Amino acid sequence: MKLRRFLLALGLIVLSRGGIYAQTAAEVYQYLSEYFGFGVDTNAGLTTFPSLSIPMGGLAEGLGMATTALAQDSSYFEANPAASSLLPSAELAVYHNNWIADTRIESAVYTVRYKDLGIGAACKWLYLPFTSYDQYGDREGSGYYSEAIAAFNLSYNLFSGYYFSGLALGATAKAAYRSVPAAAVGAEIAAGNSALGVMADFGALTRFNFLKFYPSRSPNCSFGLALKNLGPPVLDEPLPTVASAGFGISPLRPLTLLIDISKPINLVDPSSSGGFIYATGAELAMTNSFGLHAGFLLKGGNPRLSVGSSFVLDVVKLTLNYTLDLTTQLTPLNRVSIAAAFNLGDGGRAELAKKVESQYLIGLDAYARGDTEAAVAAWREALKLDPRFDPARESLRVIQGSVDLQKNIEQIQKLE
Repeated sequence: MKLRRFLLALGLIVLSRGGIYAQTAAEVYQYLSEYFGFGVDTNAGLTTFPSLSIPMGGLAEGLGMATTALAQDSSYFEANPAASSLLPSAELAVYHNNWIADTRIESAVYTVRYKDLGIGAACKWLYLPFTSYDQYGDREGSGYYSEAIAAFNLSYNLFSGYYFSGLALGATAKAAYRSVPAAAVGAEIAAGNSALGVMADFGALTRFNFLKFYPSRSPNCSFGLALKNLGPPVLDEPLPTVASAGFGISPLRPLTLLIDISKPINLVDPSSSGGFIYATGAELAMTNSFGLHAGFLLKGGNPRLSVGSSFVLDVVKLTLNYTLDLTTQLTPLNRVSIAAAFNLGDGGRAELAKKVESQYLIGLDAYARGDTEAAVAAWREALKLDPRFDPARESLRVIQGSVDLQKNIEQIQKLE
């Protein structure tokens, strides 16, 4: 019954116009605030560098940040540092996020993969205008409060093969600088509040098949772990350190479902750590060049709904997101972000996979015709191109077994 009331309230927010419904928007938001009141976190807001917790945008934000187990594009930078060694293509992406009021976030990410090695670099800049006034309301000064973050990522995929996608491990080193405008608050206050912080992210990610009822070379499930923003306090304030676990599954080829559970960790005072954060997301690939996604995140009694779409234009992928924050105020708090990602190619991996597959099929055809010599040559060529192509290796074992069996039979016949 309670769930039905919640869904009805959400429907009123989306559909209400003028006086169609007796319940006003303010009443709806008040109800939602009370509904999620159980999750209010009294330890929220005790950490520094809030830009570390605000998403750049892109697919990760559109999926409600439930992307610890997803390795699909450059937005992995804020989800799981292990993902760079599993990305399908190199990518250069730029992000713009209209956050709260006049706050803006600009970001850029470059990531590339060499076989099992993933490398990435990112920068992120949060800024908002800041104006100070005296006791008479006269303007004293103005400037920009800003936080800048630079990050470098490395990951490696261990034990990868044809049947097992491997275990990817990664780390991201980050440095953040907070700048307080001296013109607005005075040089002494600015110097005392401007600060430099260093931190690191660590992650693990693996993919596998589970409840998969369609043919595909790609695993349909993934599981990831991440520990983000681990570092010393800045001006005696803790960083927003958080541990996350995520699971993703594609029950159908075009559909991906994701779920994340995260726990903030206050390294200065563990007893003041925040409550659990829950996130879920869904992505539906309508075509090869167009997809829809949505996400829901619940953090400290504050639910956020995100919807968006991605579409590909030649080598550019555009991602648009709309986020609705439901209970921070009596009127909707809307946010919009846009990302443009340039596909820089996969380093020839797709072409190599086609060649390997072709050699394997040539070997099967030769074996079916009884030409074992040609089959062996084709399968050896496939393994030369990709030593981890296990079907070719298994086929060679079958032929070797047949040869050994034939030799044994001939030996027995000679003895008789």
